[in-house]
This record gives sequence, structure tokens and C-alpha cells, in this order.
Amino acid sequence: MLSLYYFGNPSEISLFPRCPFHVCTGLYCPGCGSQRALHHLLHFDIVSTLDYNALYILGFAVIIYNVTVRGVNTLGKKTYYNYLYHPKTPIILAVIIILFWILRNINIYPFTILAP
Repeated sequence: MLSLYYFGNPSEISLFPRCPFHVCTGLYCPGCGSQRALHHLLHFDIVSTLDYNALYILGFAVIIYNVTVRGVNTLGKKTYYNYLYHPKTPIILAVIIILFWILRNINIYPFTILAP
């Protein structure tokens, strides 16, 4: 599956599905631009990844953090606290996602930078 995104650029190939939320409303959802961001991330083009979807890098950072803490705890027999399991973490992440969703749809600079 990743090879499809590596070799095929979603900006140039109509094979990839379009965002149904954007098609119906004309607004960007928090995930809009993720396919193009994945293509550029696989080519290690971090700046273009951020241009298409800034939350994409945050999501990967959260995944890397989780895997690292779990790996260190398992392999190193440590007991570091994983803050992703804190009761307020889902609330904080939801607020970040909702703010990103709202701000990327404001058609005024500097918020237009957040649009894919």
C-alpha cells in the first residue's frame, strides 16, 4: 500500500479518492491533504508534508513517542509513564484537531497557510 503512495502522486493521479467532506461542503476537514502529505513524507520532503497537512507530522510524532516509550518500557524493563494514557490527553488532542479544522477554513492570511 505504501508503495502506491510512494510511486503515485495523489496530486497527479485521479486513482486516489477525494475527501467526501470537501466534495460536499467545499471546506477542508482535518484530514484533507493527508494522501499528498504521505506521498511527500515517503520522499522525506517534510516541508511539503507540512504544506499539505500540518497535523500529519504531529500524528507521526505521537506514534513515535508511543512506540518509543512502550519499547523502552518493554525492552529496558523500565516504567516510564506514557502521557498518551493520561485522562486529559484525548481532550487536548480533540481541541487541537477541532482548532486546526476551524482555522484551516478561515480565508484570511495567515490561516490560509493551513489549507492544503
